[in-house]
Amino acid sequence: MAADHGRVVVADDDVLLREGLSSLLSGSGFDVVGQCGNPTELLALVREHRPDLVIVDIRMPPSHTTEGLDAARVIREQLPETAILVLSAHVEVEQATELLASGRRSGYLLKNRVSDVEDFLATLDRIVKGAAVVDPALVQELLAARRVVDPLEALSQREREVLALMAEGRSNAGIAHKLWVTEGTVEKHVRSILMKLRIADASDDHRRVLAVLTFLDSD
Repeated sequence: MAADHGRVVVADDDVLLREGLSSLLSGSGFDVVGQCGNPTELLALVREHRPDLVIVDIRMPPSHTTEGLDAARVIREQLPETAILVLSAHVEVEQATELLASGRRSGYLLKNRVSDVEDFLATLDRIVKGAAVVDPALVQELLAARRVVDPLEALSQREREVLALMAEGRSNAGIAHKLWVTEGTVEKHVRSILMKLRIADASDDHRRVLAVLTFLDSD
């Protein structure tokens, strides 16, 4: 029997994607307590079931612009402990940055990332446990478009790689595995990043989020 990963609501007006995603989640240990195709139904379902996780498309009816993101903002305000993953068919920098600025338990992924089932499920697990996760494609776009005065200028190339992986929501252990270094080495890089970005002492999780937001805002 699959492990219980918590209750989830899925919102996407693409019925095939919504049904397929719900089936995948159900088979992977999630309790899909509701699914819908518009933001009004989404808010009603979330208020009724109080899910652990909400997965929502950015563009939903009626205008297919930012209705899903707007609903996510309401959920974050009314039920701040609910984890939120926003899906998008395109890289939308402003929307992603705004979502992650809301704090922990948030994520932004491109829809084609769902095709990598193992990675997708691992990402959901990180978000539910408190991470702020950014799609690697967005990370690469931000790396390619830096402002003239770059707050990351002081970072070494390796520290930038570590920060980019932090932006994907990876733990120190996950970063170590990705870069083929020890976890202790990653911890040293993280401490150096926080110091060079002049992020004041606070909880480790809070400082990591602030570092990621600095990274995202350096476009």
